[in-house]
Amino acid sequence: MRIAVFSDIHGNCVALDAVLSDIERESVDKLVCLGDAVQGGSQPVETVSRLRGLRVPTVMGNSDSWLLTGENTSATEQVSEAHKAMRAWSLSKLTKKDLEFIRQFKSIITLPLENESLVCFHGSPESFDELIWPTTPEEKFAQLMRGYGNSMLCGGHTHLQWLRRFKDSFYFNPGSVGFSFDHSRTGDDIRADNWAEYAIVSSDRKSSGIEFRRVPFDAKEWIRVTARSGSPNVDRISQQYSAKV
Repeated sequence: MRIAVFSDIHGNCVALDAVLSDIERESVDKLVCLGDAVQGGSQPVETVSRLRGLRVPTVMGNSDSWLLTGENTSATEQVSEAHKAMRAWSLSKLTKKDLEFIRQFKSIITLPLENESLVCFHGSPESFDELIWPTTPEEKFAQLMRGYGNSMLCGGHTHLQWLRRFKDSFYFNPGSVGFSFDHSRTGDDIRADNWAEYAIVSSDRKSSGIEFRRVPFDAKEWIRVTARSGSPNVDRISQQYSAKV
């Protein structure tokens, strides 16, 4: 059994297509998306089309929920005027059918493995707003994951690939498809990577494994697509990727 796990596309279908091509070469059995799929980039319609066409089970992320409701549920993340403008533009492009598809995203998705289950969520099992880092104290981490000690766990949200042992299995974050970046740089200094991140879970009767993958995509094409789209984030995308093209 091989499962491709990806997250945080944020409407970047150029990057998603690069991941899907890599997944096809890797001969996986199933795909799952951990949320934040549509909002934030210049290809919301194309992203929905790919996920719908492939019938990818998808978790509801915080930005997916905000796109639908306009309600900011996070105690730590602020909604700017730029965010509001991008949401309004995304909604102008998405059809009622597209929005209904997003409403069907799940809070938690559980997939069977050979000897355990893979439990998929966005932030934590209880909240898509929860931020989990490699530095999260073990006591807090165990509290967030209580009740899931016999499962392999995976979450997105932080755009950071990493792995942590939890009891007799693992927690991992597959990173971000649509916006990977160096977390040592903050604010206006953030520069996006010209690769998309995901992970492959492998499981058989004797062993299990997690492989992190980085797939290059055409950042120049992403800038061109964004410029042609008429979305409000043209300048931001150009600035974030300018050091990579």
